[in-house]
Amino acid sequence: MTEARINARLDADTSRKLDALKRRTGLSTSEVVRVALQHLYAGGRIDHDGSAEAILTGSGFIGCAQGDENLSVNYKRAQAVSLRQKIG
Repeated sequence: MTEARINARLDADTSRKLDALKRRTGLSTSEVVRVALQHLYAGGRIDHDGSAEAILTGSGFIGCAQGDENLSVNYKRAQAVSLRQKIG
């Protein structure tokens, strides 16, 4: 495997976080960066167009469900029906 060398500029806060991670884990800077990149890649956060919808859909936050199409209008009625069914 060919290794690539990177050079990154970090602000003070990010640099402190890197140092803390190195102390806590005992990993080198290269190992921390490698693990972070693998984690980011595995999370699928690079397979979107950058839009909020793509990020939220990719994270599983936005999904599909079945239910009343007008729930935003008649949610109080739906809630009352549900409560009646639960408590009688």
